[in-house]
Amino acid sequence: MIKYIYFLLGLTLFLSSCKIHYISKPFNDNESPSAPDYAHEKYWAVLPNKIPNQLQQFINLDSIKETADIFYVYPTLFKDSKNSAWNADVNNDNFNKEILDQPIHYQASVWADLGRLYAPYYRQSHYRIYIKPYTNQSGSSYELAYSDVKNAFEFYLKHYNKGRPIIIAAHSQGSAHSKRLLKEFFDGKPLQKQLVAAYIPGIKVMKTDFNTLKPMTSPDEIGGYLVWNSYKKGKKPKNFETWFKGGVTSNPITWNTEKQVAIQFHKGTLYTNDKIYPQSIRVEVTDGLLWVSVPKVPKRFFLRFISDYHFGDINLYWEDIRINAQQRIDAFWKQKSKSENL
Repeated sequence: MIKYIYFLLGLTLFLSSCKIHYISKPFNDNESPSAPDYAHEKYWAVLPNKIPNQLQQFINLDSIKETADIFYVYPTLFKDSKNSAWNADVNNDNFNKEILDQPIHYQASVWADLGRLYAPYYRQSHYRIYIKPYTNQSGSSYELAYSDVKNAFEFYLKHYNKGRPIIIAAHSQGSAHSKRLLKEFFDGKPLQKQLVAAYIPGIKVMKTDFNTLKPMTSPDEIGGYLVWNSYKKGKKPKNFETWFKGGVTSNPITWNTEKQVAIQFHKGTLYTNDKIYPQSIRVEVTDGLLWVSVPKVPKRFFLRFISDYHFGDINLYWEDIRINAQQRIDAFWKQKSKSENL
């Protein structure tokens, strides 16, 4: 039941946000929580030698693959309306457990058995940063959150990567920070040669946002990014014009340029009972949105009342993403082998 409550909370967050009053005050850097030191394992939710219980059912602990690294940045969970802080405290054990129980379990698990997984805790911005008039008080909150993600990534590159191919995986706020990572570290940079793929759903990305990084349009393409925003078929959010219109929309089932995908091609949703439900949704790619049918899962009756499927940008296509990520890893090594033999 607790898992299901979280599920519905994620579903209704955007819809209800305008009705919630948040205790707030202007951002003050002197009141920000202390910065994480990524040399200490406590500031990582996941490392190859630190696999939490929430992931163990998805991974073979006796044989962690070395064929790729996955750097995962989780979405916004810091949403307590009575907490006036602008950034989450990485030393809050209760909040860190939420991260493990929710996005690590339902999202990062996609990539858990595909390579070496890295997921840093970071001082993410409070959810109200997206809501007017609170946005005007946010100051440097978002920059502070990104600085943690950047520092974690730089530490990862220096101490952990050792030249392996990289998958960037994220959602929502995590995708926004990952988009900046891609721009600063990969776009037209030498590190782009190590990029298998970037899965960054839950944000708007324009083709012009990058110089050399491109949206990928075939299932075994490498070196680019994939992005989508899930919404109920036939519906559009109120903020469509500013937040979604014109944005790149990848197809997370066929991974090509098909606009409509029938239900039989869907490989599987990871639901709150930890079961995979294949052939449960059909999708349609439209301007800036991925229209999704009501998933054929238990208690689907409640989903009929929801339009915003942002909550499911990853777990709706859990098996599809997992299979595709392995495809792209294989394609990366095949291409590398071919170039070395020339």
